[in-house]
Parts: sequence; C-alpha cells; structure tokens
Amino acid sequence: MAITKMPLIRYKVLDKCFRNPGKKYFIDDLIKEVSKVLVEMDSASNGISRRQILTDIEFMESSEGWNVDLTRTYDGKRIFYRYADTSFSINNMPLNEAEITQIESAIKVLSHFKGMPQFEMMHELLPKLQEGISVNEQSKPVMSFDANQYLKGIENLGELFNAITYKKALLITYQDFKSKSPYQIILHPYYLKQYNNRWFLFGYNPEKEKYDWNLALDRIVEINEKKEKYHANDHIDWDEYFEDIIGVTKPEGKTAEKITLQFNGDTCKYIESKPLHGSQKSKWTGDKTLIVALELIVNFELERMILSYGENVKVISPQHLSTTIKNKLVRSLKQYDI
Repeated sequence: MAITKMPLIRYKVLDKCFRNPGKKYFIDDLIKEVSKVLVEMDSASNGISRRQILTDIEFMESSEGWNVDLTRTYDGKRIFYRYADTSFSINNMPLNEAEITQIESAIKVLSHFKGMPQFEMMHELLPKLQEGISVNEQSKPVMSFDANQYLKGIENLGELFNAITYKKALLITYQDFKSKSPYQIILHPYYLKQYNNRWFLFGYNPEKEKYDWNLALDRIVEINEKKEKYHANDHIDWDEYFEDIIGVTKPEGKTAEKITLQFNGDTCKYIESKPLHGSQKSKWTGDKTLIVALELIVNFELERMILSYGENVKVISPQHLSTTIKNKLVRSLKQYDI
C-alpha cells in the first residue's frame, strides 16, 4: 500500500511520539518509528522519507490539521520534537475541516442509497459533524450518478432489504403492466438488482415453484410479511446467474450463444472503450468498422440495446437474432410511411 494512502496512520504514529515525555524523538527517530509501522502493514513498503515526515508535521500544525502546539528543542546540535502539553492527542480532538469535507463528500455518494436502512443515519450525521466547524455549505456538487431518488417503488428498498437479510416470506400486492387490477403473490425474497435505473426483486415463488421469479419495484402496490417458514435459496449463485445476460430477463430453457455484431462509424471507439458485456471480444476490420463477439443468452434487454444503436450496428449472427432485429426495424419504419 502506497504511503500516500495511509496519512492517518502516519499522523497517529507521530502523535504517539510527540506525547511521550520520557523519550526525545529526533527527526531520524520519527522516520524510524513511522517506517516500522508502515513496513508492518505492508512488507513491500520502503518506509517514509524525511521530506514526507516534515510535510506531515506541517499539516498537523496547520488549521487544516489539528493546530498542534509542537515544540522544537535543541539537544546539542540536534532538535527533538514534543507536544507543549504532553496530555494532548489528536485522538481527542474533534474532526478537522479537511476530514469533515471528506466525510461530506462520502455522504453525498452514500445518499444515493436513500431508502436503505443502513444509510438512513447518514442523512442526520453531516449536520452534527459540521456543528461548530466552518464548512462551505454552498459548495456545488462535483459528482452525479445515473440514479433517480424519486423513482416509484424505491421507498420499498429498505423493507425488502430487511426481508432478505432476516429471511422473511412476503405477501406482495403487485400489478404488472398487462394486468388491469392488482393481484397478490407470495415471494421468498433473495436478491435485489438494479438495471437501467429500475430495481428488481428476485425470489422463490411457491405457486410457480420458481427460484428466480422477479418483480419490478415500481409495480409493487403493497408489502406484508407472510407468516410461514422461509424457503432458503440453495439453488442460485446470483453472480453466475447474471453472468450470461444483459439486464434481468433470463428466458427459461435458453442457453448462451455466440453473437456477432458489426459496429460502424464513431460508435466503434465508444463500444471498444465501454464494452457491452464482460464476454466482449473486439476486432477492427477497417478504420471505422468494429466486429464485436459476445456470448450471451438472447433476451429482451439485449434486443433493446442493439436497437438503441440504430444505423450504427448490424447483427451478423445468429440468424434468428438478425431476423428479429430486422423485423422490428421494418415495423418501426412503417410508422413513418406517408
């Protein structure tokens, strides 16, 4: 682990040295103590340089650090370092402004998990951390995520997460897009999956005897706990389950097959830099022609993804997928016929 990734560890070692009234720590001693801890944590570490030690001391003395009152006392021609008050420790100090800023940034990231019970307390934590410390509340965000916290059904994330964690069977009132009215389904929840800004719940449906039944969270009307023994998942490894599909739909009885796509124009560089799937293998056959090989189960999401690239992609194989995409494009074109 690089030294620059462990500043807090270095500060704590220096803090321990500075508050020791029984030993004089000269600069070489400080280097030795910090290096020893770094090597213990990472045998490949080269320790710490004199320059880095001096930089760390400067930071600890600054307002961005802890404003430590550090004395420099001559012993002959050498200087040893010690806190003016050896009862002082940075461990007893409130968070400094730099730490608050870092935590504030982390909380902004975690806020995208709104609705998850483990993160609810984070929304109350930041004001408490800022209390008594001057932090720029008007700072503009510098990062955003492709997520919608107002998405219908996202308020159920916490309840469903808990049901999975504590192994609770559920009676869910559900209304899919094809149904005129809601209906009830018993589900033993196993897994939550997000795709294309929508959340899906996977679990065991005892009526259908299927272990990978999935429900879209935005179609859930009501959730109630079902008082029955939870049917544990001993059948599906979810990492493997999603390995050969795009999206969340896994057609029953289908297996992965080799798919070849030809991309044209500027889209080629985009596809090469942002692969469509982990199985992707690419080969240039011209300045603006890229052949992409995939190994996937053909499903609804794959078809939609191919269609999204319009005239910049052509399905080379398999033939049934090529025919499906062609027919969809023909039907689409007919909508523009005069």
